[in-house]
Amino acid sequence: MFYSQVLLNGLVLGGLYACIAAGFSLVWGVLNVINILHGSMIVLGAYIAYFAHQFFGLNPFLFAPIAGLILFAVGYPLQKFVVNPVMGRPVLFTLTLTFGLNLFLDNVMLKFFSADFRKISFDPPLGQLELAGVFLPVDRILATSMGLLLVMALWLLLRRTQLGRAIIAVRMDQQAAALMGIDVTRTYAVAFALGAFMAGAAGALLSGIFPISPVTSSVYLGKAFVICVLGGLGSIPGVIAGGFALGLIESFGTLLLGPELALTLSFLVLIALLMFRPSGLLGKRGFQ
Repeated sequence: MFYSQVLLNGLVLGGLYACIAAGFSLVWGVLNVINILHGSMIVLGAYIAYFAHQFFGLNPFLFAPIAGLILFAVGYPLQKFVVNPVMGRPVLFTLTLTFGLNLFLDNVMLKFFSADFRKISFDPPLGQLELAGVFLPVDRILATSMGLLLVMALWLLLRRTQLGRAIIAVRMDQQAAALMGIDVTRTYAVAFALGAFMAGAAGALLSGIFPISPVTSSVYLGKAFVICVLGGLGSIPGVIAGGFALGLIESFGTLLLGPELALTLSFLVLIALLMFRPSGLLGKRGFQ
């Protein structure tokens, strides 16, 4: 029964992790930009949901899409006017640019919110469910369910809409897509904004479970990177698989090695996977 609890904890956490990494994987896969700003966007989304709950009593799990839309509105002009001018340059240019933007946003949040951790307190508490002796916190169930719904919505957008086909076409062959009449610059901006949307929504979901602070942005960025490599870049199912894999690794790693070394174990698994299967579990060409 104890191991069933650990297993279930890992699966519930993994669904939320998939939402954290989906936007990062989209931007990396389509724009070939390793968006260091992603972790700070997650924290910003968490603060938006936190203050929406504090001042208006809004449920962060239901508010997540709205937080995502706010970050979408930030991400679109950010890519179009700041990131786009260095597109096509060596990856070090975009890496340095997003790193600088990350430092700027982190320091802005530190200035206005301080480094103190804040936590949403539900009144009344959401409680937990019991299933055959295994306990499920309701807040994590809601966060994971909403996270997976958002990831599946992104997958459907990419597979079933004209915009999604344009994004995949640009990912596959930018020049051929331009010859077919696709506005590559606009598609890049939309893809980056969708990544920001997923980051903001993920942050809102996290705010209902974990304490938030600007100093945690690097933690979420590291998790997103590990999930993308585990699952394979260019695959929404890979993001989901990578999220569940990281959730299980951390859950059982905490049991076996303690919380201090659980994240270290995930990076060791990452190194092993890069050595023997660098494409990840479900990696493929094109974002699908």
